[in-house]
Amino acid sequence: MSRKKKGKHKIRPVEIKVNYLKLIPASVLIEQGNTIVLVSATINDSVPSFLKGLGQGWITAQYGMLPKSCNSRVNRERNGLSGRNYEIQRLIGRSLRQAFDLNVLGEKTIIVDCDVVQADGGTRAASVTAGIVSVYELFRQMVVTKEIRKIPLKRWVAAVSGGIINGEVLLDLNFEEDSGADADVNLVMDEDGNLIEIQCTAERKPIKQGDLDQLIEEGKEAIKDLITKQKEALGLK
Repeated sequence: MSRKKKGKHKIRPVEIKVNYLKLIPASVLIEQGNTIVLVSATINDSVPSFLKGLGQGWITAQYGMLPKSCNSRVNRERNGLSGRNYEIQRLIGRSLRQAFDLNVLGEKTIIVDCDVVQADGGTRAASVTAGIVSVYELFRQMVVTKEIRKIPLKRWVAAVSGGIINGEVLLDLNFEEDSGADADVNLVMDEDGNLIEIQCTAERKPIKQGDLDQLIEEGKEAIKDLITKQKEALGLK
């Protein structure tokens, strides 16, 4: 969809499908424009060594792009994780840990797999948004099986990408827009507009304070819209 049709400060159409794969509980498919990411949360009965004996859980993420998710084939990572993907999955993990109280989990780890099926910009942001839904659904299923008493949600969290193109602040850039942007920004926020993480890089020109402030303010409204989509997908009001 063109920027003109979707509006200068609008995000692309978003659809979130919960339990997308019948054999994989808590699997979530998010379509944001032409970007498609499949996310699934599973649980392991262990925690990283630095948490052993503390009685609390952990959330971590794994992120990757399928070979034909882009116009040119992406090789599968067989001999170690690329620096880019490592940085992205750390961002996803940090964001998800902000949303849930992991003390109720015990010494267990939730692993959130984020597989990019089709990439057209904003894949890490879409992974965060869908990841929250996947973990929430996993906890909901644990309530049904009486493994926990209630869903330990602390705050709703979502993410959106943005940038500056020819002096204009734009949200949710597709690949073409992102390739020509003067600045690249990723925002992770909660429902009240509080910042959880901001990644900001000047690609061609230094970023003006006013433009960054505008991106954050526009991002707050986009995050609210995305959180509404999360709740709708989960059947919540």
